[in-house]
Amino acid sequence: MKANMGNTDKLVRILAALLIAGLYFSGQITGIAAIVLVIVAVIFVAASSISFCPIYKVLGVSTKKKNA
Repeated sequence: MKANMGNTDKLVRILAALLIAGLYFSGQITGIAAIVLVIVAVIFVAASSISFCPIYKVLGVSTKKKNA
């Protein structure tokens, strides 16, 4: 797996995951929506930790800066 996520992309995903976790643990989101969003948050954290997004790979997108 070749890294295809830049630092800004990773930061945005981690912040989104933290927001979802905060909403979940404060009881602001519940039910099926909560389950789906928690799964999305886990995927965001996992993808950010390995700097690889499978959807980006399929679409041929990379937010990682090229080395000069």
